[in-house]
Amino acid sequence: MKNVVVIGGGTGLSTLLKGLKLFPMNITAIVTVADDGSSTGRLREEFNTPAVGDLRNVLVALSEVEPMVEELLQYRFDTYSDLNKHAMGNLLLTAMYNITGSLTESMESLSKILNIKGRVLPFTEDKAILMAHTTSGEVIEGESKITKAGKHIKSVNYKNRVKTTPQVLKAVSEADLIIIGIGSLYTSIIPNLLTKEMKKALKESKAKKMYICNIMSEHGETDGFNVSDCVKQINKYVDKDFIQVVLANNKKVPDNILKLYEEEQSAQIMIDKENINKLGVKLITADLLNINNNQVRHDSIKTALEVFTYLTRG
Repeated sequence: MKNVVVIGGGTGLSTLLKGLKLFPMNITAIVTVADDGSSTGRLREEFNTPAVGDLRNVLVALSEVEPMVEELLQYRFDTYSDLNKHAMGNLLLTAMYNITGSLTESMESLSKILNIKGRVLPFTEDKAILMAHTTSGEVIEGESKITKAGKHIKSVNYKNRVKTTPQVLKAVSEADLIIIGIGSLYTSIIPNLLTKEMKKALKESKAKKMYICNIMSEHGETDGFNVSDCVKQINKYVDKDFIQVVLANNKKVPDNILKLYEEEQSAQIMIDKENINKLGVKLITADLLNINNNQVRHDSIKTALEVFTYLTRG
């Protein structure tokens, strides 16, 4: 079976992995650990650990155990004590980290318990602090504050020295296909591309590099972006010809849903074929749209099918 490495974070990554696990491939998910909001942020501060929230969601997405276990891991306490709003899975991951002293080792142990299809690797073992530089010259510290600010981001970097784990670098070197996305451009995807050793590993990898573009823009991150703009930003952090193929949704989002997203200053990201061709990038388009509770998402199975078709046919 082919080795597929998926790089990202947030709900988009979990959505993609739910579909990919249904197909015959060896999956490795490389997950950002820069989140510092909500339950994850409180645990980071109290126990001085890397972020575990996105790792929890990916574990759930790739797990092949009973649905009740998923419900257990995603359960949030509703109480008057310090447990309020903590996710059970975050507490479990923090406990494992304190026992093993390694987030990578913790993920390997829990993967066995939860019968995970594939591997889940944190991008770094370090307590990564993300910094955003806005177009107005402002500097914002912390992933959660960057997201809430909604300011136009020019670039991101880490405040502290962050080192990519050897396991991540090895997975990249052995990959047949590397998928970037689905996820927030500056807060879920690019944080995984910021170290010298990761850039080097990605450039040297013989794998094909695919980007799965978000369906909707995000205020502050991709305002007014077309698909080619997203590709250019990712390439800027690795190499000018890094992305070789892009998968994009070609189904129009219904007008009533678009109006709801307008309130969040979000719009559908359009496919600009001419500019994509100029970049020398292969374009794959398909109806990948799924709308649930008025929220625009990728359809897990349709998206995974397009990936698998490309993997097997090229």
